[in-house]
Amino acid sequence: MIQKHIIHRLIQSALEEDVGTGDITTTAALTGAEVGRAKVFAKSNIVVAGIDVFREVFLILDKSIQFSGHCEDGRTVKKGGLLAEISGNLGSILTAERVALNFFQRMCGIATLTRQYVDEIKGTKAKILDTRKTMPGLRCIDKYAVKIGGGTNHRYGLYDGVLIKDNHIAAAGGISKTLARVRGHIPHTLKVEVEVKNLQEVEEAIISGADLIMLDNMTNEDMKKAVAIVNGKVPLEASGNVTLANVRKIAETGVDFISVGALTHSVPASDISLKIE
Repeated sequence: MIQKHIIHRLIQSALEEDVGTGDITTTAALTGAEVGRAKVFAKSNIVVAGIDVFREVFLILDKSIQFSGHCEDGRTVKKGGLLAEISGNLGSILTAERVALNFFQRMCGIATLTRQYVDEIKGTKAKILDTRKTMPGLRCIDKYAVKIGGGTNHRYGLYDGVLIKDNHIAAAGGISKTLARVRGHIPHTLKVEVEVKNLQEVEEAIISGADLIMLDNMTNEDMKKAVAIVNGKVPLEASGNVTLANVRKIAETGVDFISVGALTHSVPASDISLKIE
């Protein structure tokens, strides 16, 4: 699970953004004394992710709220399935509703899409990776949701993994020169991944000592050739224009990893509804 203090900071920021100086609609419509219960339903088939984050929004706003979850992260819930019941002050529930759903729907959407990709490549050795193409400020929950969906996290940020991209290579003057410079500045314990765009660059990356190679926007045929050239010396990652329609064919080329930016940069939120009884 994501560290609680990080989640609290995210939720507090989101509530400040949405509530500001006060929920004027709820304050005007209710006396403040109303109590009751709300139920939360899945309106489509989803993989649950972020149920604890969902709960925390209500509890941070009002510690007296009672929250009963009916699912766990990673569970598949069918359309119409009950996800949670929330009881207590109805004004608090209404004020927290949108922020809570924004987090929960996004996380379930990411987990659900990730699971679809993972299921699509079953039987191959490939693993589905996420990318840094996350919603600014929400990377921790985006990447958590990918893991819940069965995917694997790539590097978290610029600070915890070396990935030499095409622009690094262009700026530094070639694959060999860039790799040599990087090796001279990082601890020997860090692995270095290099992005390549053709088979000639695959060979250069191998000769230059890359620990991993990213095959950027290559055809399936060229990826098969790259797998043969590398012959298991280093892991290969396929990247670029990956969709549910073509991910199986990519996995069947023999690559070790497939990174999918769409898991987090353009994922549709899951359809979840909160209804007061």
